[in-house]
Amino acid sequence: MRDGEADYLKLLGERIRTARAQRGMSRRILARDSGVSERYLAQLEAGQGNISIALLRKVAQAMGIPLSDLVRDEPEPPVELRLLVQSLARLSPQQLAQARRLLTDRFGALSGDRRSRIALIGLRGAGKSTLGARLAQHLGVPFLELDREIELESGLALGEIFDLYGQAAFRRHERRALESVLQRYPRAVIATGGSIVSEPGTFDLLLSSCFTIWIKAAPEEHMARVVAQGDLRPMADNAESMDDLRRILAGRAALYAKADIAVDTAGKDIETSLAELVAAVT
Repeated sequence: MRDGEADYLKLLGERIRTARAQRGMSRRILARDSGVSERYLAQLEAGQGNISIALLRKVAQAMGIPLSDLVRDEPEPPVELRLLVQSLARLSPQQLAQARRLLTDRFGALSGDRRSRIALIGLRGAGKSTLGARLAQHLGVPFLELDREIELESGLALGEIFDLYGQAAFRRHERRALESVLQRYPRAVIATGGSIVSEPGTFDLLLSSCFTIWIKAAPEEHMARVVAQGDLRPMADNAESMDDLRRILAGRAALYAKADIAVDTAGKDIETSLAELVAAVT
């Protein structure tokens, strides 16, 4: 067993033992309620049991805690955070949206007005780079592409980061690049990568620190614009590429909708879209 796996199993065992103790449950009671043998629970708490997800789910249910609380990699969150999450979980979707706005207004911006930094989000091919550069020129502020900042921060091309170190390493570089941009540029227009919304911590930092705009387009336009730029990769070895793109857009739409506003570029030329974008931020 690799060191990382052994460390994780030890952390998992300690987490189960702590949760059981907090609930005043003996190992025997937990074994009875979960259907997992007492002997196996002892091994698990000692960091020596490589439990299946199905059995771990039974253990979590027996203790009345979410399975996600047991399996996460991160350290235990502060008590206040856990209480806050429980309070938020009782709110309706409309109340959650209101609570998030209140938190953003009170604690969001790192410095100054959140509108001093404008971040463009959306799928590749929506026009973030083209419109972002033109908007920055109009406003007289720097224009930054977060993907390029990631390459500068890491010293590697994006493809090399994924090939050599994987998705998790890319997300770490993305977070560091965004933090660096926020520290160095009190005013800027930032074009982000399309998948930034899939990393909750980084996306929340973006939303709380920048005035965010979802640059929208129809799936067919996303694909056509990328191909028109000379990148044929979306079509390579994938006869169902359009279906994949539609699924990605559908899966991210609710996240993109967290932006402050949306500008739809579908069927519009650059000048028209730019005029709408300028009107939205001035």
